[in-house]
Amino acid sequence: MATQTQEAVKPRKKAVVRHNEPLRISHGTLECVSLAASRPFYEEFLGLEVVRHNPRTMLLRKGGYWSVVCIEVGRADRVKPVGVRNHWGIDLPSPEAVHEAHAKAVAMKEKYGIKKIHKVVDNHGTLAFYFQDRDGNYWEFQHVDEGRYDKFFDRGDIVEM
Repeated sequence: MATQTQEAVKPRKKAVVRHNEPLRISHGTLECVSLAASRPFYEEFLGLEVVRHNPRTMLLRKGGYWSVVCIEVGRADRVKPVGVRNHWGIDLPSPEAVHEAHAKAVAMKEKYGIKKIHKVVDNHGTLAFYFQDRDGNYWEFQHVDEGRYDKFFDRGDIVEM
């Protein structure tokens, strides 16, 4: 395992796509059995903006342009299983908010169809917990320092490929 004592390196490769400059990452996708059954979890529990823009899909977002497309597949056996490493992270404003969210997840597990709730841990400098929704998708509530991800990109690579 490489150490963080290396000086930051910022490799800049030219993209293969036309004009060399994609604008942004616009969306990702997840699956659900029923949009109607999952929507209260997204809006009420997670606090996301939700809009149904197609008979079989709806958009989820929080705090910006980037969104998640939720695709209704109709049956539980059609939802592709994912592991906890394939999760969606949501930042909370404080460590207390993480503990409060955990307590609410436990208390409202049945109401929102939450299947699994991991304990709150301090993981890689982040206070967080993971939980699995009714459709098998994993989520993480976490508290991190403001601008954490920008700092990673500003610093550049610290580990060689």
